[in-house]
Amino acid sequence: MSLAEIKDSYAEYADWIHRFDWLAHLVTGRYRRTRFGDVDGKILDVACGTGTNFRYLPETVELVGIDISPEMLARAEDRLTELDTDGTLLQMDAQNLDFADDSFDAVISSLSTCTFPDPVAALREMSRVCKPEGTIRLVEHGRSDVRPIASYQEWRTDAHYAQTGCRWDQRPRDVVAEAGLTVQDTTTGLFGMITTFEIDPDGGDG
Repeated sequence: MSLAEIKDSYAEYADWIHRFDWLAHLVTGRYRRTRFGDVDGKILDVACGTGTNFRYLPETVELVGIDISPEMLARAEDRLTELDTDGTLLQMDAQNLDFADDSFDAVISSLSTCTFPDPVAALREMSRVCKPEGTIRLVEHGRSDVRPIASYQEWRTDAHYAQTGCRWDQRPRDVVAEAGLTVQDTTTGLFGMITTFEIDPDGGDG
């Protein structure tokens, strides 16, 4: 999908995603808490969506969230209010971040590379804006390592992408490797469908 098509899709689904945040918490909450719970300083949440990650961040962080969708950002603003948390939210393309090099102590993102038209470009941008001594943390989803589940994903992948703009049979490790990023730690869960990363930003091409 193009960026315009993705924006249109998110405009339709923003309210639904916000209402079902409890399900995201149930399914992926522990992975987000493990990867995002110890970041510190100035934090960029790329493709922050409705603000699902915000609850897992330490209260002391200086939070900046970006997303391509104004409807998603409106819901993210509601999330900040619910959590009584300060943060700056900006409409922006993850593949062309409007920040200077080395602007953030940590960059986080969840369930996002499956939707970017060019996920490699987005990851390299995350590396560029993260300080060399900082950290990039990802919680991604993709093709299961359980054959019956993977077969279902393969069968439905085109229809799922046409409806939601999500490539749910992607291989996150391949995407990170193609971006040239150095992985410090990685884990899998949920039948191989969830992959998390701790990445060294100084190892990328950004």
